[in-house]
Order: sequence, then C-alpha cells, then structure tokens
Amino acid sequence: MRCPFCKEDKDKVVDSRSGEKGRVIRRRRECLACHRRFTTYERIEEAIKLMVVKKDGSRVPFDRQRIIAGVQKACYKRPISAQKIDELARDVEEEIVIKFSQEVSSEVIGNLTIARLRSLDKVAYIRYASVYREFDDLAQFLDEVQGAMEVADDSPGQNQLF
Repeated sequence: MRCPFCKEDKDKVVDSRSGEKGRVIRRRRECLACHRRFTTYERIEEAIKLMVVKKDGSRVPFDRQRIIAGVQKACYKRPISAQKIDELARDVEEEIVIKFSQEVSSEVIGNLTIARLRSLDKVAYIRYASVYREFDDLAQFLDEVQGAMEVADDSPGQNQLF
C-alpha cells in the first residue's frame, strides 16, 4: 500500500478490525519511511455489478457514493452526522442488493432513500423530495410538506418543520 503522505510503498499493518457488520476490514497501517499512520479499508468486489435504470432508460453502474452525495446536499446545515448519512446509504444499498440481482430503477433507489430520510430528518426529507419528485407546482410541494407534518414525529430531538 502506498503511503498517502510520502508516497513510499513500505508499510506495516498495526491493527486490523472487522467493520460494517463484517462487510469491511479496516486496517491501520504505519509507513516505514515517514512513520505516519493511515487507515485502509478492504471490501469484497461484487462479481456481478448492479445496474441502475435511469428515468431516460439509460443504464449506469450502481454507486453508493451517489446516494451519499444526494443525501449530503439534502442534509446541508442540518444536525445529521456523516456516520448517519453513511448508515442510511448502506441500508439502502443492502436492501437493493437483497431484492435485486442485476438491475434496479432509480425510482426504487429514490423511494428507499426518501423513506429513510423521512424518519431521520423531516427538513432533509422535504429537500430531497423536492428535487427527486420534481414537483410541477407549489400545490404538490405543499401537499408533501403537509404530509410530512401530519406524520407522527418518531425522531427524538427532531425540530418542527414549521
């Protein structure tokens, strides 16, 4: 493994741990050249890549980072940790892999993400839904907000939307 600091290819593994419920191995390494420490992660490479069928019919490989990026935008300036966002994306990915073997529509991914965001943070949920659902007019948007307000607040510490 190449050191991210000095770019030398000489290191030793200091510590190894299982993570993400056994799906990842986290390795703590020390560079033998500059003596700085860094972390690497090992994941199983999927033999069959899951393809996402987009609204226009095109197909792209599934990428969990795209879910994370969308949720991060929705959670901008909200009290949501990066760990919670990563857990949400991991849960969505896990459900998709269990239910679909080769292809999944972007609509399914969006709906799974929206469902989890709704219980995580109502404001982030509305932000994500406003982009994902492409509301045609203000009435549709207000209906979505009203629906979010009517659902019982099951998140501890969640502030009121309005």
